Amino acid sequence: MKKLISMTAVALSLTLPLSAVAQELSEDRVRELVLETIREHPEIVMEAVAILESRQAEAQAASQAEVLARQRDALERDPNAPVLGNPDGDVTVVEFFDYNCPYCRRAKPEIEALLAADPDVRLVYREWPILGEGSVFAARAALAAREQRLYEDFHWAMMGMNGRADETSVLRIAEDIGLDIAQLRRDMDAPDIDTHIETSMRLAQALGITGTPSFVIGDALVPGVVAADQLQTLVSDVREPEQ
Repeated sequence: MKKLISMTAVALSLTLPLSAVAQELSEDRVRELVLETIREHPEIVMEAVAILESRQAEAQAASQAEVLARQRDALERDPNAPVLGNPDGDVTVVEFFDYNCPYCRRAKPEIEALLAADPDVRLVYREWPILGEGSVFAARAALAAREQRLYEDFHWAMMGMNGRADETSVLRIAEDIGLDIAQLRRDMDAPDIDTHIETSMRLAQALGITGTPSFVIGDALVPGVVAADQLQTLVSDVREPEQ
């Protein structure tokens, strides 16, 4: 209740005339006035909450836009990030994902459909292992697979797997697609793998990303599973921004 009164008081202060706000009132008197207002106009509580939520959303959007502008090269042109689709494509789609995320696996056919339909899309992957040790092992193995030029094969196989990604299942899939396991294990300790994961963590935190999958397409930050046609619309918006 105290939090609700405080929120309402703040919202009221945003809408009351300056003369009323400027008066020096004790905290107890302010509380009395707020409670009296709420009793007479209970709908004002929802209005107050809506005002605050709207302002918070606007502030968050402005912050994300600033981060996107500042981190554009790190998101789209990091030489230490895997690129699928067309490396020279005119629109870049960035995906933050985790191999143990069921929603990331559900997004697999949507992404495949986008790449099949649009040959000019660059798909940048940010390995973001946030769902336990198995996810970390899987991400490190995937990034290490680049040394054998099998990242893409390994990635799609991992996304199509059943069950949880852990050391046993990851190495089984690695062997199935023809990776040299001894080399893979050595390459998993490379410093550039640490750098990639640390960069993913930093970018996700800066953008306020809280879950996987999350996509960055132009100035749009889109969480969750996104249908192929919606992905194509977002790509088209980048190509042909509204005038």
